[in-house]
Amino acid sequence: MKIERQSDVSGSALIITLLTTATIGIVLASYLACVSNHNVSVARSQAWNQCIPVLEAGIEEAMTQIRFCGPSTKLSANNWTYGNDGLYHKTRSIGTDGSYCEVSIKPVDPPVIVSAGYVPAPLSPVSRIGMMLGQIASGPASTPVNVRRKVRVTTRHNSYWRYAMVAKESIKLNGNNIATDSFNSTNGLYSSSGKYDPAKARDHGDVATNSGMDDALKSGNADIKGKLATGAGATVYVGKNGSVGDKPWVEGGNVGIQAGHLSDDMNMQFPDVELPPGTPTMVYPGNYLVGTMLGMTNYNYVLVGYPTGRPLYLKSSNLSGKVYVTGQVALLVTDSFNFASKDYIYLAPGASLTVYVAAPSANLSGVVNSGSALNFQYYGLDSNTSLTFAANAAFTGGIYAPYADFKLNGGGSNIYDFVGASLTKTVTMAGHFKFHFDEAMPDGPWKGYIVTGWDEIDPKS
Repeated sequence: MKIERQSDVSGSALIITLLTTATIGIVLASYLACVSNHNVSVARSQAWNQCIPVLEAGIEEAMTQIRFCGPSTKLSANNWTYGNDGLYHKTRSIGTDGSYCEVSIKPVDPPVIVSAGYVPAPLSPVSRIGMMLGQIASGPASTPVNVRRKVRVTTRHNSYWRYAMVAKESIKLNGNNIATDSFNSTNGLYSSSGKYDPAKARDHGDVATNSGMDDALKSGNADIKGKLATGAGATVYVGKNGSVGDKPWVEGGNVGIQAGHLSDDMNMQFPDVELPPGTPTMVYPGNYLVGTMLGMTNYNYVLVGYPTGRPLYLKSSNLSGKVYVTGQVALLVTDSFNFASKDYIYLAPGASLTVYVAAPSANLSGVVNSGSALNFQYYGLDSNTSLTFAANAAFTGGIYAPYADFKLNGGGSNIYDFVGASLTKTVTMAGHFKFHFDEAMPDGPWKGYIVTGWDEIDPKS
């Protein structure tokens, strides 16, 4: 009987099997390591991105604190603490995953905000995925690790008037000889004794609407020396003879919109009007003979305010006819604000009038104002839903009526048709209006702050 020996063959098969198994193990381990690293990378990227909404929550809280307690007087309210670095600090938990933000306010005007967002690093301190490599990458379970990002935010006053003409909704510039431009009453290079001078006019007569609807802004055949701005997705209509652009473009006879003079990122805030503190004193109409630069005139109202400083707060159920103002006056009109074509408001030299109109509809005529447009300010309360300017007289002032449909009819050959700025719900213009924006208006009344700059900085700083 012949016996064959198989030991060599069996040993070779075992070695091959072990090598194959080892190779498969190495490949599998490499694959798992790759998947684990990819998972950690993706998770870390998500955490990195998540830092932004976390730090934005800090910015929003800081802006709210500044709005009601700032910029420097009461910032220690609402659990904000004053630090040795001269800043006010607060830490706020965001969500349930351990994310939080650290935010500080520099108490200057306008304030500066620094906000840092912290989000738990992926697979730390305990991996929920259960991969060994992820556990190792996370570090000891007792040492939480956070991804963090940090930004510095600058702000500015939220001025009522930053553009020549602004509307929440539609703007329709119909008629002929409609134009906008600008000047600066505080700069002698761009005004004459603080007055509009066509020879020194500039091209910041911007027209803007928050609306994102079709034909939100119809400039027609108007000559807009400035820019147009709408909400996202809106369409703009410019007539065949209309021109929008800088001064050389418009005065050069070009039609259409110059490149770079149309944007669709308008997103302006329209805060409600707030009345002055205190209880106003009632005033009543009469027949007052007053001599002015217009000659001796019978005035229906004579409003005498403080010579300087804080305005005297008055109240009237109606306002109409001819009005004479001297000193600094704030006036609440509750029921009727109605000026016919030959009526007007006369501001004596150095006088100012801030009028708060609660009447549902208002008719405004000329304002004889030898000073700055900021000397006459019209504020429409939420009950004031209609404002009509229908005279050929000149107007110098600012209009802020965010709930009112603003209609301008008439207009004449006077180059001072409308000097100042307006902000209303809608605008419909028909006639022959020249709209001159005073670039000093943004330095006037304001409410709250808005963000102007956002810079990411070293999170360790």
